[in-house]
Amino acid sequence: MICDKIRTLRDTCGLSQSALAKKIGVTRSAVNAWEMGLSIPTAQYIVAMAQLFHISTDYLLGLQNSQAIYLDGLTEQEKQLLYAMYGYFTERDTAP
Repeated sequence: MICDKIRTLRDTCGLSQSALAKKIGVTRSAVNAWEMGLSIPTAQYIVAMAQLFHISTDYLLGLQNSQAIYLDGLTEQEKQLLYAMYGYFTERDTAP
C-alpha cells in the first residue's frame, strides 16, 4: 500500500515527517495522514515524492514490484559509484 511505501522511503532516507512535508510543500499532518492510510496524496505530491526518492510513480503506487532508481540529478561520480556497487552485489549473488 502507498502508506507503507511512503513511510519506508521516508525512514530509509532519514527524513522526519516534517522534513518530508517541507521538501514537497505540504503539512506534516498531511504526511501523517498518508502514512496512516487516512488519505491519499494527490498526483502532484506522488510525482514530487517519486522525484525526491528517485523512484517511479508506479513503484510508489504499488503498480510495480521492483524499485527502480533514477539517476537524474546525480553527478557522474555518484553514478559511477552506484554502478560499481551494483556490479559488486550482482557478482556476489551469482558466485558459486
